[in-house]
Amino acid sequence: MIQTLPRRHFVAASAALTLPGCAATTARTPASCLMPVMASPDRVIRTLAGLRPYRPGGFVVRADTLGAKRLVHNYGHGGSGITMSWGTAKLAVEMGAPGHSGPVAVIGAGIVGLSTARLLQEAGFPVTVYAKALPPDTTSNIAGGQFHPFGLFSADAVTPEWRRQFTAALDYSWRRFQIMVGDDYGVRWLTTYSEGSPEEPKLATFPPAARALRPDEHPFPVERLWQYDTIYVETGRYLRQMMRDIEGAGGRIVVRDFASPAEIASLSETLVFNCTGLGARELFGDMELIPIRGQLAILIPQPEVRYAFTGEAGYMFPRPDGIVIGGSYERNQWGTEPQPERIARIVAAHQRLFSGFRCPA
Repeated sequence: MIQTLPRRHFVAASAALTLPGCAATTARTPASCLMPVMASPDRVIRTLAGLRPYRPGGFVVRADTLGAKRLVHNYGHGGSGITMSWGTAKLAVEMGAPGHSGPVAVIGAGIVGLSTARLLQEAGFPVTVYAKALPPDTTSNIAGGQFHPFGLFSADAVTPEWRRQFTAALDYSWRRFQIMVGDDYGVRWLTTYSEGSPEEPKLATFPPAARALRPDEHPFPVERLWQYDTIYVETGRYLRQMMRDIEGAGGRIVVRDFASPAEIASLSETLVFNCTGLGARELFGDMELIPIRGQLAILIPQPEVRYAFTGEAGYMFPRPDGIVIGGSYERNQWGTEPQPERIARIVAAHQRLFSGFRCPA
């Protein structure tokens, strides 16, 4: 089934549009008149399609055994891999590391695997990351990069214990990303405008600076809008730096595909972390895990656009490598090639949104 993602699930050909007297905003500074995104087909510089590893029951962080090995699973983050990465890595390391000595293996080099590897190194363990694909060829590279849990679970399918894991993981990730802000990792704060009414806080400190806006406080052609501040990650830069960190701390990164658990059992490491994302479906038989495909169009960068948006039109996240626009949520679709008709609809929806900008009097 293919559908356009409505606003409630997000929390993720014209010439240049100019509005007289509108000045660019600064990050984390609300303004009544923002610079519009120039969304048109001729400004698309690349298109992408990524598969979110979704489980109705939410991510899995669980200890298991594999022959004589201790195996810790850390996968199934849906559309929240970046958001939850440090937090579920912490849960997994705390579950698997106590009492262990010697080298550790991490399977998977997306953001969850790299975060798990770094926390293991910080705990003093020598680490080897084994992965079928490395950045820039991972699902994490395709992510928009907004810190906001999205597309992660079905409310009626998770347990109270899982919700406790979720809250603990979200809290740690939120604090960890705050100390990584800067050019090295491509992590920054942005004011985000979200269609609808303010959502219930997920933490005492998230989302911060949240408030509903009056029509005279914004230029968006929508009935209700609220704003908050959050963190955005330039995924390509971030993943490259994470790999440098791992190797700089003495870790190894090895390209290797595992066809079965028996092949993992043949590794010399006696502690293994499974961070294979969607790959855990076939590798470990988790049939609850399915792909949710998201398609993106990347527009020519506009440095003057210093805010993000989510709503009925989709979502827009500005990054130095291009303006990311998306808005598809395609359940159980396995193809990774962008579909021109879907991309065209995403671009057209954002073109309508930003052509409707009005500077309040």
